[in-house]
Amino acid sequence: MREFSVLPGKDVVELLAGREAEVIDRVKEAYLAHDAGDTVNPDSYFLRFPEKPDARIIALPACLGGAEEVAGIKWIGSFPGNVADGTPRASAVLVLNDYGTGYPFALLEAASVSAARTAASAALAATSLGATAAASVGIVGAGVIARTICRYLTVAGVPLADVTVHDLDDASAGALAGHLTREHGAPCRTGTLRQALGCDLVVLATTALSPYIGADHALRAGQVVLNVSLRDLEPELLLSAQNFVDDVEHCLKAGTSPHLAEQLVGHRSFIAGTLADVLLGRCAPDPESPVVFSPFGLGVLDLAVGHHLYRRAGEEGRLLPVPGFFGETSRW
Repeated sequence: MREFSVLPGKDVVELLAGREAEVIDRVKEAYLAHDAGDTVNPDSYFLRFPEKPDARIIALPACLGGAEEVAGIKWIGSFPGNVADGTPRASAVLVLNDYGTGYPFALLEAASVSAARTAASAALAATSLGATAAASVGIVGAGVIARTICRYLTVAGVPLADVTVHDLDDASAGALAGHLTREHGAPCRTGTLRQALGCDLVVLATTALSPYIGADHALRAGQVVLNVSLRDLEPELLLSAQNFVDDVEHCLKAGTSPHLAEQLVGHRSFIAGTLADVLLGRCAPDPESPVVFSPFGLGVLDLAVGHHLYRRAGEEGRLLPVPGFFGETSRW
């Protein structure tokens, strides 16, 4: 009899708590597996709404080979309008499929999974690209993703010694600054966009649809920018930096800043390499140049983290079985 289980969000949150280092390891392994060709990661598919241009629901199918041998898909909604009434912007589910039969065997609430894999990717990039010595950190966009990234940065060894938070919504900026001060003992303040962009490590975690940070905010040598939201930087600014991505083909599409830069110059030579290239020693960040990491977000990361949590949940008796989920269990 095939079994199907559900892992609710409350349990996902509890399973993630205190396991940040494990999640970073799973994300690193997934990046290396992807580089080795041991994954299948098709294009993400965007469901958009003409009357809501800032909203979308995205499907990220993926498959992990090797010891994992699991397939699945994340279905994540991004509705920035939710924040007006205090509701999180993103909601998501993750379906896990058996590699041998294709049958789904689990459904996970995945907004927290998505935030954790994004934060782990950012923290891994920060440490790999030389941000562990950052004396100051600037956060642009004060939401769940930024909050989670900050937690993962501290676990990865990036100090939050001097933090400036900027958001178009002053209340959100103040809330994140207060949270970081309470939770991490970090001296945090709210500030202008220019002040946040002047820090040694800059985290861009907004819902911007098009670039608004231009040449008047020049990047400087040794600065590391985690371009998590992908569309904040004008292409000319990217061309002044050393650029790393998670996957070249995935990142240079859908109107991202790297995609706009490619359209501007007609080539991709401004991309220095992928994060896996850095992890494997094929290339390295240039201390004499600003460094920008632009992660499109790969479905294999959600799959790796989600499958890890599924196994942990099984060990701890957290899975909720759904008896009779499959209507027909025999062909005849």
